[in-house]
Amino acid sequence: MKIEFTDHAEDKFLILEEHNFLIDKETVIKTINEPDKTVAGRKGRLIAQKAIDEKHLLRVVYEIKNYRIIIVTFYPTRRSRHEDKI
Repeated sequence: MKIEFTDHAEDKFLILEEHNFLIDKETVIKTINEPDKTVAGRKGRLIAQKAIDEKHLLRVVYEIKNYRIIIVTFYPTRRSRHEDKI
């Protein structure tokens, strides 16, 4: 399936970089393709999550439409906040 990033998702790379949290497209795509867990989100969206280091998970919010994966947003979060969801 083709993977697309919304404008908001594209902007997240720069926003996170400003906070010294470097995430690249490859990591976001790998989180969708090889998640530790995928959970249901709002509005029929999915949230893939994957551990990215000892303390953090990457959560990727996406939807599937017309044989395309559309990445809406992504964000790092503390593992302790979502540990029960892995």
